Amino acid sequence: MTTQALDRPAVASRDTRSVPRSVGLADTVRQSFTMGYRGMLKIRHNPEQLFDVVFQPVVFTLMFTYIFGGALAGSVSQYLPIIIPGILVQTVITTSVVTGTQLREDMNKGVFDRFKSLPIARTAPLAGALLADVVRYLIATVITFVVGIAMGWRPNPLGLIGATVLVIICSFAVSWIWALMGMLVKKASAVQGFSLMILFPLTFVSNAFVQPETMPGWLQAFVKVNPVSNLVTSVRELTNNGHVGIHVLWSLLGAAILVAVFAPLTVRAYMRNA
Repeated sequence: MTTQALDRPAVASRDTRSVPRSVGLADTVRQSFTMGYRGMLKIRHNPEQLFDVVFQPVVFTLMFTYIFGGALAGSVSQYLPIIIPGILVQTVITTSVVTGTQLREDMNKGVFDRFKSLPIARTAPLAGALLADVVRYLIATVITFVVGIAMGWRPNPLGLIGATVLVIICSFAVSWIWALMGMLVKKASAVQGFSLMILFPLTFVSNAFVQPETMPGWLQAFVKVNPVSNLVTSVRELTNNGHVGIHVLWSLLGAAILVAVFAPLTVRAYMRNA
């Protein structure tokens, strides 16, 4: 054996596996659910995150029903079919804001810097966070329905299931708006402030709590084109009559448009700013 052979440096083994430049649809879905499981673990370790979805529907349902029920509908029992769908839509849509605030907090902590460097689908961390919040929407929906039934509301059983699915789909679509806002602003408190400025007029200036016939003409025109009013009407038709009408189709179409528009914008902002 020669000295040259002994002094020859060892050649490091190279990993010849190629890193895929793109991720398939099946892997994207799987990775998104994995990230969603991470979000559920956060809820498990911080159960106080469920404070709003547990107590808000209870407090709002009791307060609005007993304060306004007699004045607006004549009795509490007659007001329940009107107010329960309105409280449900308001609660779940408002809850979707948490998506943007938590994304902004994770980005400020540097969590998404690691996700960005992994060989996973670009949408997986974002979609996973939004999927985890679906659990919050489901909890808020169930609690609202349970409180309403305990107070004497008798909804259509099949319509109840349909309304639950519809509200969760629409809330998931709306949460992409707040996710984009979380990517664009610098503080979680800013997401909270901006979103409430948008949601409060949309939820209260709608048919969620009162019939628009009592409003001025110019305000009725806004209520009729308000997407929140359309969703509330859809939930009322489903829960009270089990009827799948044109409002349900418009709500689903609106949800599809929101995802188609805001999901790519959110992913682009995430890749640029994360």
